[in-house]
Amino acid sequence: MEAVDGPINFGERDRWWGLLIDGFYEPVYCMNYNPPYYQGLFENYGFQVYFKQFCYSLNVKDPINPKFEEAYKRLTAAGEYHAEHIQKNNFEKYAADFTIIYNKAWSKHGSGKDITIDQAMAIFKKMKPVMDEELVWFVYYKDEPVGAWINLPELNQYFKHMNGKFGILQKLYFLWLKMTGSCRKFYGVVFGVVPEHQGKGVDGLMIWAGGLAIRKSKKYDFMELQWIGDFNPKMINISISLGTKQCRTLVTYRKLFDEKKPFERHKIIV
Repeated sequence: MEAVDGPINFGERDRWWGLLIDGFYEPVYCMNYNPPYYQGLFENYGFQVYFKQFCYSLNVKDPINPKFEEAYKRLTAAGEYHAEHIQKNNFEKYAADFTIIYNKAWSKHGSGKDITIDQAMAIFKKMKPVMDEELVWFVYYKDEPVGAWINLPELNQYFKHMNGKFGILQKLYFLWLKMTGSCRKFYGVVFGVVPEHQGKGVDGLMIWAGGLAIRKSKKYDFMELQWIGDFNPKMINISISLGTKQCRTLVTYRKLFDEKKPFERHKIIV
């Protein structure tokens, strides 16, 4: 063992990952929160920044970048590409499609690894009770899955009313809050396009199709994107082109046990 990273989660990077250093307000579901002085504790002990994690937010009512509309029209005109939102009664299909996209687009990044259809199905089943179909989008090229954009209602908008409990009364209250539309915010969990279809405007097609549906539903006012590592400039550029503003910064630190060895930050994804 040559180094230690932290704060991290022993599972995937989509939850409980990184130390908050900017944006000390109500966190989204499964995001770390800590007092500001933690940063000094880590850095004074010898931890160095391995990579920064940026979060971006957007007012749903803000105009959508017209270049996404151009991409949508251009790619759908020939009938080879199309976007659709998930249908809860056909989870098996979308779990299989997500497995294909994930293993091509994300599994080789950092500590990522391939997932199986069973694992994807388990993920979707966990999301089902809170999932809004119009927040989960897929793009297909000649019926081949090539892109996915998964968003969820921001669950802390429900759970913050539960006082840390989730018994029978809280579950009934949760259902009532959900039915009355008390959650006006959603957050982006996953966004990606398989490598062979990147740079063609597929991301714009997906954003335009999903964005129009989300705005039309009038269920949500704000969106926050799950963190994007500073090693992923492509996704950062996509987020900024959406018209978002950086709203939080977290850090994944690394401490080398042998401080004489050269320190290297996370490699940039090309």
